[in-house]
Amino acid sequence: MKLLLVEDDQTTLAYLSKGLREQGYSTDEADNGVDALHLATTGEYDLIVLDRMLPKLDGLAVLSALRAANIHIPVIILSALSHVDERIRGLKAGGDDYLTKPFSFAELQLRIENLLHRPVAGDVRSTELVAGDLVMDLIGHRVTRGGEAVSLQPKEFQLLRYLLEHRGQVVSRTLLFEAVWDYHFDPKTNVIDVHVAKLRKKLEAGGGEQLIDTVRGAGYVIR
Repeated sequence: MKLLLVEDDQTTLAYLSKGLREQGYSTDEADNGVDALHLATTGEYDLIVLDRMLPKLDGLAVLSALRAANIHIPVIILSALSHVDERIRGLKAGGDDYLTKPFSFAELQLRIENLLHRPVAGDVRSTELVAGDLVMDLIGHRVTRGGEAVSLQPKEFQLLRYLLEHRGQVVSRTLLFEAVWDYHFDPKTNVIDVHVAKLRKKLEAGGGEQLIDTVRGAGYVIR
């Protein structure tokens, strides 16, 4: 999947590009409306993440030009303009979704996935997450492995839950920082590696096989 990211703040643009590439997306970037319109009309993209307020050409002008040219690529508008009237303007201009700043990367990723792969109707979440002989009871807030209780600290529980909820997917550090530590930036620490090491030790204390695999340069996964 190839995405076009349009954002005039270089820090935010770099953060978005890094996080989405870690999730397996290919990205092109533009920091102004003119370049964005050129890329969107000459390239092939599965989705566009479009900042609302851009230099040279406003985001809504870019969007209107795309729709006028009969280009119907899904577009998620990012904007610091959170008033309902602005959201309506964005959606009326042809936006498929509207996310206000500051935003969560995890929420943006979910919205991207929802547009690219529409959720299946009738999906019901279980109150338990299971991987082999590991069972996480979400209601009782308990974890057992092979029938034996595993005592976890709150962050360890959150970390394990997120990995279990995304079982089979490689979860990047960017997503883990947001989902578990509520960091919307890279703190440049090894806190995730430390917590994963402690979690593995507890989960494997009874001699069980390793559940959490490291994918070098990408993140962690429970198969």
